[in-house]
Amino acid sequence: MDGRYSNLPPGDGTSAGAERGGSPPGPPGSAAGPGPANSCFVCGPDNPIGLHLHFRLDDDGRCVADFSPTEHHVGYPGVVHGGIIYSALDDSMANWLYLRGARAYTARSSVRYRATVAPGETLRLEGRAVGRRGRVVEMAGVASRTSDGELMAEATATFVVVEGRDRVGFSLKPGDPA
Repeated sequence: MDGRYSNLPPGDGTSAGAERGGSPPGPPGSAAGPGPANSCFVCGPDNPIGLHLHFRLDDDGRCVADFSPTEHHVGYPGVVHGGIIYSALDDSMANWLYLRGARAYTARSSVRYRATVAPGETLRLEGRAVGRRGRVVEMAGVASRTSDGELMAEATATFVVVEGRDRVGFSLKPGDPA
């Protein structure tokens, strides 16, 4: 991580780090970005029934987290509910923006389930931006089983940035975490 993330602890580019610090990084020259999302169902540490996922930016600029759903997350017996999978994917995309200091809301989304997920399987969630027009950011997310890399679900979404707009001047070049 570079020096632009000065209000995160050194070496920490995670949503958990942002929560500990009270906010993710803000726009250049600001003291803070969007406020913390500590009650978020997917990543909020203060939500007693939440998933408590910890998102981070990897070296390739993707937003990643691991998720191991339990029996409490099923729809039909032995199958994790699709809404839980989508919620985690949506947050992987939203946190790509959040960890860069922008608050954005999902305007439109689509998900394709490739295989059922059983409770106890660990998924690697990845979110990234694929396009941008001003405050509108096109995102993509995938959920792959960590044991064999099988693609379990994929999503696309359109987000609208509502706070920290000048921070959305990010590059979409592969490998550029900015």
